[in-house]
Amino acid sequence: MSPSPYGHTLRPLRDYALLADGERGALTTPCGDIVWMCAPRWHSGAVFSELTGGSGHFGVSPEGVRSLPCGWYDEGTLIRTTRWTGAGGVVECRDALAAPGDPHRAVLLRRIRAVDGPAVVRVELSVRARFGAHPMTGLHRDRGHWVGRSGLLSFRLRGVPENADATRPGVPDSVTALIALDPGGTRDLVLEIADARGGSVLSGRGDEAARLWRETERFWAAAVPDCADLTARSDARHAYAVLTGLTARTGAMVAAAANPLPEHAAAGGGHDHRYAWVRDQCIAGTAVAAHGPHRLLDDAVRVVTARVLEYGPDLHAAYRVDGRPVPREHELPLAEGFGTGPRPAGVVTGGRPDGRFQLDTFGEVLELLAAAARRDRLDGDGERAAEVAVSALEANWQRPDGGLWDLHPAWWTHSRLAAVSGLRAAARDIAPRNVAFAWSELADTILHETERTCLHWSGRWQRSRQDPGVDAALLRPLARGGLSPAEPALSVTRQAVQHDLARDGFVHRFRTDGAGPGRAEGASLACGFLMATACLAEHRPAAAARWFERTRSAYGPPGLFAQEYDVELRELRGNLPGALVHALLLDSTVRLTAADQDVAG
Repeated sequence: MSPSPYGHTLRPLRDYALLADGERGALTTPCGDIVWMCAPRWHSGAVFSELTGGSGHFGVSPEGVRSLPCGWYDEGTLIRTTRWTGAGGVVECRDALAAPGDPHRAVLLRRIRAVDGPAVVRVELSVRARFGAHPMTGLHRDRGHWVGRSGLLSFRLRGVPENADATRPGVPDSVTALIALDPGGTRDLVLEIADARGGSVLSGRGDEAARLWRETERFWAAAVPDCADLTARSDARHAYAVLTGLTARTGAMVAAAANPLPEHAAAGGGHDHRYAWVRDQCIAGTAVAAHGPHRLLDDAVRVVTARVLEYGPDLHAAYRVDGRPVPREHELPLAEGFGTGPRPAGVVTGGRPDGRFQLDTFGEVLELLAAAARRDRLDGDGERAAEVAVSALEANWQRPDGGLWDLHPAWWTHSRLAAVSGLRAAARDIAPRNVAFAWSELADTILHETERTCLHWSGRWQRSRQDPGVDAALLRPLARGGLSPAEPALSVTRQAVQHDLARDGFVHRFRTDGAGPGRAEGASLACGFLMATACLAEHRPAAAARWFERTRSAYGPPGLFAQEYDVELRELRGNLPGALVHALLLDSTVRLTAADQDVAG
């Protein structure tokens, strides 16, 4: 990859690792550079944005150690260690966002250690608020800390010694320091970035870094279950960690840590997923419920219930983590060389101000609330939210909507089947006996009309009334049990998706051009896991395991899934990390484990 004009060497998307504390996330390179972070919150402007052609980064790298670095997470956490091994010795840097996160103050922890031999480590800090628009100002030393401002944000860096060289020729508004370490020596760097309400956790005490590390380690130990009961234990724990890191203290879960990252020019900028997408959080909560009661399930129910009760049938696709609407969409420029094809037009931030009606979201809401009820985690507000969702379906199920993929309004088959699946789950697990019949009857009415207008002549479901094609979105309600597994349309539809949309073991959403899947966009990793659960619904565990294993192979060294996978180029595309994909991996793992236990029993 070519160097960025801002100093960061652009890398394939698969190489970036995630640090997150619930309130914001940072993406790091294998070489120790943090090149993306929005602060103080997910929806704020980026203070480090070299990833998308802006400016600002926080780098740590050893001098004179010429080797390819490697890295790993502490299992069940988003605490990441980078190691450099070379003729000059072995150096490590352990990184984390201090957790639990504060919505007004980001705290980055970086612990440098000379593992073998002495080391000289270069530290570079360049804070550039609002995607690079604001330089660092007022930079000075205060009680041993480097402090300054960038736009409306203040920052404070602790750990650079007084006698370190802190100059950078030609760039006076940044910090560059060389830190010498004896063999076995360590140095803690703590960077705070805060808004006017953020305050500071740094008072000058010598044990502050150690205390922050202990609190962060305790947070992750309490947040991520052991998962010893699951077949793919390490991947399941990593999925829990990613979902936890993307979930704010409000309970809202963002869909990804960064603006859309188009690894392919034809894919365009896509949606900005630094917001809480209601459908994605419903699916994540339902996946967690399949494993057992957990804070992520309670968070999902709390947030979804609040949004449904507040907005009713006018529910939008996404909100900020504080519950406010998504701001107006606009485009940011990209650096030259970004992406794998010709330079894309730009990166999108924000979203459509009007929101697009998505009928299937109400079906997913009911699936989540029913799953919570089965775990005895649903209160009176949740029951009222279910009633509101049913009323919204009853009034709007004939209305064209954007569907699972947020496309042009149409009578999408998937949306109607999602409504049927949600209504039946709610009738079974939530509704009082005198109401359950009415909800089931509404489900039957929607199903009968969908069968009349959306069953293809071959016996499978087609995309919509107007489009006879195949869509992998149809795997979701079929696998969830919206229809009886004995229904012939289930097997025929899954086989059609496999025949028309699968390529080399990966599943695409739908045909995007006349040449078949895989040209304009990559394979959908979410659809790969949906294919696995659809095979389980057909009682085909061996096939389900094959789809599961093929799909979960499509991550980079840090173990993160993006939205898409380019089968030809073997590259990740789109948003990173994709919360929905990690949620569906967890769901598939739970269901495959149950199927294995049934066979063993």
